[in-house]
Amino acid sequence: MRQILQNLKTGNTELADIATPSVGNGQILIKTQYSLISAGTEKMLVEFSKGGYLAKAKAQPDKVKQVLDKIRTDGLLPTLDTVFKRLDEPLPLGYCNVGRVIEVGQNVMGIAIGDMVVSNGPHAEYVTVPQNLCAKVPVGVDPEEAAFTVLSSIALQGIRLAEPTIGEKFVVYGVGLIGLVLVQLLKANGCEVLAIDISKERLKIAESFGAETCNPGSINPIDKVNAWTSGMGADGVIITASAKTDEIIHQSAEMCRKKGRIILVGVIGLNLRRSDFYEKELTFQVSCSYGPGRYDDAYELKGRDYPVGHVRWTEKRNFETILGLLNTGQLNIEPLITHRFKLEEASQAYHKISTDSSVLGVILEYDENQPVTKHIKISHSNLKSEKKCVAALIGAGNFSKMTLAPALVKTNAQLKYISDLSNSPSAAHIAKKYKFDIATSDTDSVLNDSSVNTVFIATGHNSHAKLVCDSMQAGKHVFVEKPLALTVDQLAQIIKTYNNYSDQHFMIGFNRRFSPDIMKAKELLSGHGEPLSMIYLCNAGYIPSKVWVHDPERGGGRIIGEACHFIDLMGFICDSEPVSVAAFCFDRNTDIKEDKMSINIKYSNGCIGTVHYFANGQKSYPKETIRIFSDGRILEINNFRMLQSYGFSRFRKSKHKMDKGHINQFVQFVNNIEKGNRNLIPFSQLISVTLASFAAMTSAMENRTINLHEEYSEIYQLLK
Repeated sequence: MRQILQNLKTGNTELADIATPSVGNGQILIKTQYSLISAGTEKMLVEFSKGGYLAKAKAQPDKVKQVLDKIRTDGLLPTLDTVFKRLDEPLPLGYCNVGRVIEVGQNVMGIAIGDMVVSNGPHAEYVTVPQNLCAKVPVGVDPEEAAFTVLSSIALQGIRLAEPTIGEKFVVYGVGLIGLVLVQLLKANGCEVLAIDISKERLKIAESFGAETCNPGSINPIDKVNAWTSGMGADGVIITASAKTDEIIHQSAEMCRKKGRIILVGVIGLNLRRSDFYEKELTFQVSCSYGPGRYDDAYELKGRDYPVGHVRWTEKRNFETILGLLNTGQLNIEPLITHRFKLEEASQAYHKISTDSSVLGVILEYDENQPVTKHIKISHSNLKSEKKCVAALIGAGNFSKMTLAPALVKTNAQLKYISDLSNSPSAAHIAKKYKFDIATSDTDSVLNDSSVNTVFIATGHNSHAKLVCDSMQAGKHVFVEKPLALTVDQLAQIIKTYNNYSDQHFMIGFNRRFSPDIMKAKELLSGHGEPLSMIYLCNAGYIPSKVWVHDPERGGGRIIGEACHFIDLMGFICDSEPVSVAAFCFDRNTDIKEDKMSINIKYSNGCIGTVHYFANGQKSYPKETIRIFSDGRILEINNFRMLQSYGFSRFRKSKHKMDKGHINQFVQFVNNIEKGNRNLIPFSQLISVTLASFAAMTSAMENRTINLHEEYSEIYQLLK
């Protein structure tokens, strides 16, 4: 299928051939008929991408600070590499889509194959969306006009926050597409409306919808509002303009009456003047996209609706409201459509938006005869007999793009597939950049391909366990990124499956074992006398509580999802497996408890280690610091950039570019497959480390020490 993608690094807008996405749980697959280009938002993204690095930096000062912090901790070259990789990625354009449902996933309610629906899907011939981000188009509503539903819902949400009443006077500051919809919706609410814009053409349309108008190029907007309201001031101002100036928010405050309301829907400068708001006791609120539910994974991804008695208007209900207004004729879209283009003419459409200020609604029309394409051939290399590792990478997220794929390309593996169910643009991008043969959205076909003997899994945490079992049962060697599993039951199923396929290589991505600093530390510590004492400090950084990593069902939490790295590494350093865990975390005055935890671990050979996993630190401080105490000597590893010794006679210090062992890890894993060697990490160690991460959570929550063999005796009995 074809999809419009924007490259933030090069500025290129591309109509790319990518795989048709697959339907997941709670999702539907839509064959697009029309989509609307958002002249404001999309023009801004395209222009941002065309700017140079300095222009991009000026536009995102908060990102610049993050980059400077990362340079201090990680070094210049790794930071620049990260920045360039993040810029060099395909960004899907568009969020106003209408089409017909051709496939329905599990647990979808109220939508059937054949329904015409609107969604926030991108400009693509096929899109997958969760059920709460789409709505059925009523019979009689023109699908072309229905393409305006999502954009119009942004306007509707602004009005819901403004709470207009019959007879009130509202100013709409900026009458692009959203502003012109706002004018109509305010009129439908019984309000008088004054539209402000510098475009004469747009003001004429606003007048046709019954609004008073003001062009600030010829009339002072404040004087106009004072005259319009007989000196009382407007009841409210809804700002839909896009500008860097702070003058718009200042003028909006000047226009309002005492206790007036200002709602920001657009993007403007916000250097607020206290006196503007203090003297009139004005209220100011920023509107969030389509309405309640936006950016809430439970609502959008898991389909958990809000009770109508508590949250009357959600994203989906706003979509349905707009469609109802279209059906009754209370919302007139036809005057807003200024141009129509075929999908293949997309470059002309974006050029028009960038060069013609009169452009408003630009509709893209789609060919209904385009087939579903689950595989996209990227290269035409033939499998070579000497390539004993023929690999597929499942998952095209940030880790695959930033770390895994760049490392895999340096191994001796034949990279045949990269698969992702929903992120087809990223899969195609990675395939082209790192020379995978095929980008696909059909994971089952990858596992059924007998030529593939190795699978690398880098998907969401909640999918790891099933993909591990499916891959082993398909006869593949398996490399899975941490965590291995999120529950004891999942872990038990993995062990049972592995017991039947133990001749295949199996590994978790515990890359730090393979870093040069750890290799040297192991050498220096060889032959130590008394047990080791280890301290692993992770300055983890704050992640908001709503992010998926904290979701027990999706991410498993940061201890299970990341701290397992450090538990494993200490076990590798001391050549032993964990046997008991005692952990402590915050129990009050914090929105997240478990991401500030101290984990004390005893290993079977008597060594002890402590992981301090703290998310309440400062980014300018190194993320990982390891101290190892042994026989009157100390080794310190600083962020995998420097190894320093105290008391070791033949070694003092080594300093180098940050290296967490990723490349070495993948090279050794592929080499092991080619040579037919055993697992790089014994399977029992992988299981015990995973259990130790579970135990850390249990120990911290229940305030007790966990003996792994007693707590998880049934799991250990499964190990052969």
